[in-house]
Amino acid sequence: MADTTTPFEPVPPGSLVMERPASEAHRRAAVSVVVVDDHAAVRLGLNAAISARPGLVCVGALPDGELLPNLLYRARPDVVVLDYDLPRINGLELCRWIKADVPAPAVVLYSAYADQAMTIPALVAGVDAMVHKGAPARELFAAIETVAAGGKDLAAPVPELAQAAAGAVDPADRALLELLLRHTPPSEAATRLGLDPAEVTQRIERMLERLTCSAR
Repeated sequence: MADTTTPFEPVPPGSLVMERPASEAHRRAAVSVVVVDDHAAVRLGLNAAISARPGLVCVGALPDGELLPNLLYRARPDVVVLDYDLPRINGLELCRWIKADVPAPAVVLYSAYADQAMTIPALVAGVDAMVHKGAPARELFAAIETVAAGGKDLAAPVPELAQAAAGAVDPADRALLELLLRHTPPSEAATRLGLDPAEVTQRIERMLERLTCSAR
């Protein structure tokens, strides 16, 4: 049974962010990470693994996205590690919300669904890296460190999947899809396509509805 005193357990509404004990100097020097996963065992495992990794510090975690705004505001992490299957809102929808902030932390999708089929909706949602939950811990660490440095760890989809995705979305959205698959930020895509940013947001939401269904 999980230890209910762990900072990776749910916190009551209105509570302050719960952080792993660490010196202020350590937090400033290390890459700060927030974890969002609804399984207590996974949260405990990530806490232990991240705590043991030099240069990383876990500044908090939650079982879902409900209290994430408070945590992000208080902790200002460099990286958020998200599960896909979360209560009330999935990881890709949560990523879209996170990326609306400026400056936004990098996002690593850490999921059992992290495969080629999930690559396209993950890119459309703005995910910076994707790691399968069955992968060795070193792959997660590498992804966190890469995105914290401003890089990406999410390869382009194979041509067959890209073609299938283009066929699944509205023809009017295909140019936007192509840009998003190249890691183009939505704001830049809006400028390049001469679209209003609000319209780009609506189109991305529409594409995600179709592409996520085909990825699951």
